[in-house]
Amino acid sequence: MDKRLARTDILFALGFLFMLVVAVAAFFYGVQVGTERANDGTQQESAAAHEEVEASPNAYSLQDLVSFYHTVFLPYREFVNEWNEAERKWLSVESADRSSAIKELVKLASAQYDSAKIAYIPPVSPLLQEAQDDYLKSLKLYINSLSSFASSANEGTGSILLSQIKKDAFYKEAVKMALAGQTAYYRSMAKWASIVDMTTDYDSQAKTLLELSEWKSLPLITKNLLSAKYMEEQSLTGSFLPQDLTARIDGFLASGQAETMKLKTMGSVADLLTRTDAVRDGDFLQQKSRFYGSQMLPQLPFFSAS
Repeated sequence: MDKRLARTDILFALGFLFMLVVAVAAFFYGVQVGTERANDGTQQESAAAHEEVEASPNAYSLQDLVSFYHTVFLPYREFVNEWNEAERKWLSVESADRSSAIKELVKLASAQYDSAKIAYIPPVSPLLQEAQDDYLKSLKLYINSLSSFASSANEGTGSILLSQIKKDAFYKEAVKMALAGQTAYYRSMAKWASIVDMTTDYDSQAKTLLELSEWKSLPLITKNLLSAKYMEEQSLTGSFLPQDLTARIDGFLASGQAETMKLKTMGSVADLLTRTDAVRDGDFLQQKSRFYGSQMLPQLPFFSAS
């Protein structure tokens, strides 16, 4: 008896296997398409819900902005101020105990993280929730970065240590998240202003390359938002805040130096000022009465000298 398969049997088997493969592939393709459509639908619903939340008349209230300042922004800034002071000390005092200083900084960052984490941000102000998340991530990344240098911090010089820290991936991400949080906070202020004064679009989509003629016509809150954007784009950290950069830009324009130097954009002036360390903490308060006496601002402590 011939046990070999006939050609027709072989062709039938191959055909069956081919159809099986096609069926399986079609099944998984259908699953993928269905998943993608479901995700698209979820994202659309999320976006619609986000827009609905932002449209709420209770969104971005002054109370929310002030509460965020005290419960999230201020704890973060207190850590950053201590970090900036440590940097200055390490560069000027080689005998400083940098290892102990780092341990104290890590301890402070952990305490500020715990403090800011429990702060309640109402869902009607999603940008403030975003800012809180970014600041928390930044503090956690600072903890991870600085902790890795604690045991070896007293080796070498202070400048070498700082160079090593600032090349660390966790440190770079900590800076990135902090600046993203800062931009979200200043955009929240723009949202507040747009609700208070519905005749003006304070939440401008203008870029930092905008012409100086356009910059001059913008309200202060929008200028501050653009300064925050610039700081985020350039990864600029330090003691000064967006409003300090805004004030220095306006002071530079008022002096006529921008025209003399043929600078055309907000970004080009900001580049010059920041690269020459011409921006300082408190510049805004010094220029407030000169340039911004009639400008609308939320009643936040860093906008007031008192």
